[in-house]
Amino acid sequence: MRLELTRCTVRPWALADLDALVMHANNRQVSMHLRDRFPFPYEREHARKFLEWITHQAAPTVWAMEVDGEAAGGIGIELHNDVERVSAEIGYWLGQAAWGRGIVTEALQSVTVEVFRQHDLTRLYALPFADNRASVRVLEKAGYALEGHLRRSAIKDGTIRDQLLYAAYKPL
Repeated sequence: MRLELTRCTVRPWALADLDALVMHANNRQVSMHLRDRFPFPYEREHARKFLEWITHQAAPTVWAMEVDGEAAGGIGIELHNDVERVSAEIGYWLGQAAWGRGIVTEALQSVTVEVFRQHDLTRLYALPFADNRASVRVLEKAGYALEGHLRRSAIKDGTIRDQLLYAAYKPL
C-alpha cells in the first residue's frame, strides 16, 4: 500500500527507515499509550528487528507514515482468524515532533478505506486507553464510532487502565 496524502505518505517500511524510526519511537510520551510490545526505550536493535521482520512480509499489514521526508510513525492492522476473520484491529503511533497537524486522522481515514477495499473485512476496531484523549479525538474525527467502555481491562506500567472500543464498518 502506498497512499500519497496531503499531510503524509503512508508507505511500506524500508530498512533505510532505521534512524528515523529510533528517533521518533524512542519517546516515553509515545510508548505510554501503546501496547507493551512497543518497547521503551526503543533502541536500534528493536528497530532493526522490526524492519527486518516487516520488510520480509509478502503482504505487509503495517506501514510507515512518512512526514517531511522521513518515517515519523506507523499504522497497521492485525488480522484475525476463525469466527473473527471479518474484523481486524487497527493501531497507529506518531512521533511527538509531528503531533497536532492532523496527520494521523488523515492517515487513519485513508487506510481504513483502503483496508476495506483490499481485505474481506466488515469491521475495523481500535482500543485506545480511555485517558488518551488525543487518540480518542483522532478516531472520532476519522469517523469511528464508540462501541464501549472496557473498565479495568488493561495494565500498562503497573497501572490498571480502562480502554475504549471504537469501530468503523465497511459500507454495505
